[in-house]
Amino acid sequence: MSDWDHTTDFLVVGSGAGMVGALRARALGKDVLVVEKSDLLGGSTCMSGGVLWLPNNPLMQREGVSDSIDDALRYFETVVGDAGPASSQARRLAYINAGIDMVGFLESEGLRFRRCEGYSDYYAGVRGCAGGSARGRSIEPEIFDKKKLGAWCDRIRPGFAGSMVIYTVEAAPMSLMRTRIGMATMARVGRRTVGGRMRGQKLAANGAALIARLVGALLRREVPIWSGSALTDLVVDDGRVVGAVIHRDGRAVRVRARDGILLAAGGFARNEVMRKEHSDGLPIGADWTSANPGDTGEVIRIAAGLGAATDLLDEAWWMPSWIMPDGTPGMCLSERCKPGSIIVDARGLRYFNEACSYQEAGQRMYARHRENGAAIPSWLIIDSRHRARYPFGMAPAGWTPKQLLSSGVLKRGDTLEDLARQCDIPADTLRATIDRFNTFAETGIDADFHRGEGDHERFYGDRTHQPNPSLGPIEKGPFYAAALYPGDIGTSGGLLCDQFSRVLNSDGSPISGLYATGNCTASVMGRKYLGAGASIAASAVFGYAAANHACADPGR
Repeated sequence: MSDWDHTTDFLVVGSGAGMVGALRARALGKDVLVVEKSDLLGGSTCMSGGVLWLPNNPLMQREGVSDSIDDALRYFETVVGDAGPASSQARRLAYINAGIDMVGFLESEGLRFRRCEGYSDYYAGVRGCAGGSARGRSIEPEIFDKKKLGAWCDRIRPGFAGSMVIYTVEAAPMSLMRTRIGMATMARVGRRTVGGRMRGQKLAANGAALIARLVGALLRREVPIWSGSALTDLVVDDGRVVGAVIHRDGRAVRVRARDGILLAAGGFARNEVMRKEHSDGLPIGADWTSANPGDTGEVIRIAAGLGAATDLLDEAWWMPSWIMPDGTPGMCLSERCKPGSIIVDARGLRYFNEACSYQEAGQRMYARHRENGAAIPSWLIIDSRHRARYPFGMAPAGWTPKQLLSSGVLKRGDTLEDLARQCDIPADTLRATIDRFNTFAETGIDADFHRGEGDHERFYGDRTHQPNPSLGPIEKGPFYAAALYPGDIGTSGGLLCDQFSRVLNSDGSPISGLYATGNCTASVMGRKYLGAGASIAASAVFGYAAANHACADPGR
């Protein structure tokens, strides 16, 4: 074929963490092009904590934090188990080994990271799980001044923390606002935020910092980035994907990719039709997601049209959420891990460990709803001590905005019976559930669901509360309740890939020239989320692996 409008060696579709693949390919001497359908760069990565979960990473090694590949594989095995081809042993090994190499490469390209000390793996210390790290395997990007990007400064999608310049690992201690550690963390974040403004900087943290640093490295390498440019088709010649059709500036642009194409354009969290197609009739839609607006699944559809195999399309990175007055979801994380909180279904019954990982919490909600049809929504119930001591969403401890109450996002009752009436929950059942829960709080041992035993549960609890940092009685009125839905931060099922990130067809053989990473693929972690930054890390690692493979031998 000769009717190409543009030719490159390696084409990357999407501008999230998968851009690591673009940077790697360029460092290996290849011509690279990045295309992004939105006018803003970063996708859902920008809206995330920007954390990367990477076992035995170089930062751990330098700081003497004990870890090993064997421990990481044991952790995969005991938590994930047999999750099909997406989580094969080969893919797990590739994730761990390529992740170690990738961090060294990114540091050589000028990216800077810090360890998230104490941000434990999500199943460390949990019964039946082995190989987890209580100190944590997560790293996050150092804060970055976007002004260094020049004209690209304002083309980075805004981060989740708004105007606050906060490291992700600081969020948990900052939620203890009335403790010494909470006040010290708040003061540090405040100084950093205000100081940056006074110096005229545009500081980015979290996912926005990771994307800004990646964009800076790509610009130094003179890699072109086309924003406002959407993939509409893949071009196949003699069984090999050789190019793509990109809709740009109102016309179809045919791009030849000599060595390969990497799909890194996210999942389908915002695609109502696709979500319902794979929901097995359970309540779902595009209204409960916190994924970026462009997370609409076209690349999965296009690749599937070429015969690409898919898996785990019913799965997502679940995040229990309430719905704010403006209709947007508010993510519920630390609130359900703090003492003085409980989650019940519409029948007033507790049914899972409220402080478990967010993905598992969403799965538990759906499993319960399959069981009794009464878990969507469920109800987060807290007492006045919880409201006085800990934040609720963006509302600080001790202050409840009137709009939360007047809109019904947060219901308030002087007694549990009054609250039950407002939530249409059987009052006697709710009272019995909470009475039983309170006996656990007294001893610090949750005999029903083992809340507070895992290291991650204690990390998000209140370390000043004893005997269990995550378990406290619900007994002091007034009482509050918020309806919880199985929201998410993106889907986690999609194209099946091998350890080199090659997209596989239905017979398990690779589609020549086509690679994929991130939320458009079936997760290497199957139906689990192993630690903070697991999804972002997988997107970056398998982008890195794709570039290594494509650039080593474009004929394969």
